[in-house]
Amino acid sequence: MLVRIVKMEFYKQNIEVFLKNFEANKKRIRGFNGCTFLELYRDKNYPSIFFTYSHWESEEDLERYRKSEVFNDVWSVTKPLFSSRPEAWSVDKLESLK
Repeated sequence: MLVRIVKMEFYKQNIEVFLKNFEANKKRIRGFNGCTFLELYRDKNYPSIFFTYSHWESEEDLERYRKSEVFNDVWSVTKPLFSSRPEAWSVDKLESLK
């Protein structure tokens, strides 16, 4: 399993547009073949900073998503809203405690 973490910072006036776009597309993203988990986080101290946290069955599944119509639909709305360049990490989960 691969975990994908994406940090995004938005201009304050664009936050509602981003949230509406995420709401409209979150089931499409989560329902994409290979995506097994999706969450959205907001920084407590910097409310213009958000993170997506998703689990993918494989790196190939994530790459198929990144080349998909779903990604293009979401990203074409999201990209112009950024106040700084997004950052992304693909990591392997080594341990999970409950």
